[in-house]
Amino acid sequence: MKGTLRIAMLHLAPVAGELAQNRRLMERAVEAAAGAGADWVLTPELGITGYAFADRLGTDWIFPQPDPWMSRLCRSVAGHGVTLFLSHPERDAQTGKLHNSVFVIAPDGTIRGKHRKINTLRGGSESWSTPGEQAVPVMVPPLDGVGILICADAFSPGIGKTLKAQGAQLLVSAAAWAPGFHGPNGEWERCTKDTGLPLFVCNRTGADRTLDFTQAESVVVKDGERRLAYQAPHSTVLLVDWDLHSQDLAQQEFQTVAL
Repeated sequence: MKGTLRIAMLHLAPVAGELAQNRRLMERAVEAAAGAGADWVLTPELGITGYAFADRLGTDWIFPQPDPWMSRLCRSVAGHGVTLFLSHPERDAQTGKLHNSVFVIAPDGTIRGKHRKINTLRGGSESWSTPGEQAVPVMVPPLDGVGILICADAFSPGIGKTLKAQGAQLLVSAAAWAPGFHGPNGEWERCTKDTGLPLFVCNRTGADRTLDFTQAESVVVKDGERRLAYQAPHSTVLLVDWDLHSQDLAQQEFQTVAL
């Protein structure tokens, strides 16, 4: 197994409902991350739609995945040779239900696995989404098992513990979690204490139609402590090297690439 894993976190500022603009931003950010030597690329929750998109875009455009745009992105990912953890809404082909999901796109462009958000809000901006029913680690080389969370999934201790019991060696989370009254309040730290696993949280930034994410933080958490944290009002690619042997940071600060 290689000694160091370079993880890119796309700390992006999507605009609610601006699908074409957000897709271009995502494509540009993935290319920048690959150009900076990333092995894995993490994206924020609903990074191609914005958080409060449904009352502007509706949901008829959401298809079973991969849809044509994701298929093109898969080919691009293969050209870059990275693993992409892509947050993207999907429609279940059998039930027609909509889910807030993260897809793991492998360096050959195939979809290796996915996670559907379990702790969805049943009203407001997330009312379009049906909760997922299970959390299962995905094999993502060089690791045998990676547990995926989406934002408020970190609120329920049982989800992280279930992933650990099934062999997860590391946790990643896509998030759109703004600070404030309902902001993160120790959930990420507790998740690492409960599981003994490091957690990489790729949050978003920018102002949305209902929430201001400009102070939201992307973080690396280990043993109950935030080891790295970053916030900025503009889209940025964050890079961190993770030592796979010591299971610890190989550097003590994020490297950044402006977009």
